Amino acid sequence: MTGLLLAAFPPELADLRDDPPPGWRMACTGIGALQAALATAHLLEEHRPDRVIFLGTCGAYDDRLPLLSCLWASEAIATSLSEARREAYRPAPERVRWAATLDHPRPDAWPLYPVAVPPAITRTFEGAALLAPLAPAEHLELTGIFAACHQAQIPVGAALTVANRVGPQAHDEWKNHHAQASRGLVEQLRPWL
Repeated sequence: MTGLLLAAFPPELADLRDDPPPGWRMACTGIGALQAALATAHLLEEHRPDRVIFLGTCGAYDDRLPLLSCLWASEAIATSLSEARREAYRPAPERVRWAATLDHPRPDAWPLYPVAVPPAITRTFEGAALLAPLAPAEHLELTGIFAACHQAQIPVGAALTVANRVGPQAHDEWKNHHAQASRGLVEQLRPWL
């Protein structure tokens, strides 16, 4: 049995890069849902894992998730601010939700939440308030990861950590916290791997 641990870019794997858990391979997908879907599909074909876990940082829309907290994504939801404002819509047959299919590793410690996946990082409090009814957090790659794994019929889950609040200062906050948040996530997940 071989699992595949994925992240958008190397720092999100924290010390797993230097000390990988037995039975797991690691790889990075790149940034954004489309890039992540393409990279994940290629990695699934190349490595043929029996399960996939994506590790990453996310932004919280509101107070449901404190800074540096961890969560297990129950589903990834493709959405946009234009949709939330009712300025745009998706054709009814388009799939926009992909459920996690891998068991939650830390139900005792981590909440289970849906995650919104907009096409770009939300930069305003107004945008956060519009997207918050769908999910407490946003992340850029998750729909691509989940869609590729669903297509390949490989169980998938995602462990995320809050590195920032969504809003005008989000990028600076993310830069200040992403490494610490990723280390904390890996530390909590490692015993389960």
